[in-house]
Amino acid sequence: MQYRPIDADDIDTVLAIERQVQVSPWTRKIFQDCLKAGYYATVGQQQTQVAAYALMSMAVGEAHILNFAVHPEKQRQGLGRDLLAHLLEVAHAEQTQQIFLEVRASNVAAQALYEQLGFNALAVRQRYYPCPQGREDAIIMARELQL
Repeated sequence: MQYRPIDADDIDTVLAIERQVQVSPWTRKIFQDCLKAGYYATVGQQQTQVAAYALMSMAVGEAHILNFAVHPEKQRQGLGRDLLAHLLEVAHAEQTQQIFLEVRASNVAAQALYEQLGFNALAVRQRYYPCPQGREDAIIMARELQL
């Protein structure tokens, strides 16, 4: 996969993927606000097609993966692992010391991927994510980065 910054022209494509894979998808405004805030925002492309995207904030020695998704037709091909490795490289290059993320308690596949790449569960945010049954817990995970 090749990575490049998300630009305004990518928003429709990213939103289409977001709506397919997320239980409570972000809105166009949330994506636009992240771009305006200057967060690290990337798409992963195969040939000319967007296959994945991620957004990450970095400040004061910490990185936080805000959103991360792979197109449903491209899942289970190692693209999520590749994208996550890319984010770890970017965070390391920016000299962050720790990287955080939240994951739905029900998303055991994502949790397993994060654990394979060195993330550890730290805590639970109760009732963090909206879902059809009300609210779902989030597991906060983190990984130390070597400087």
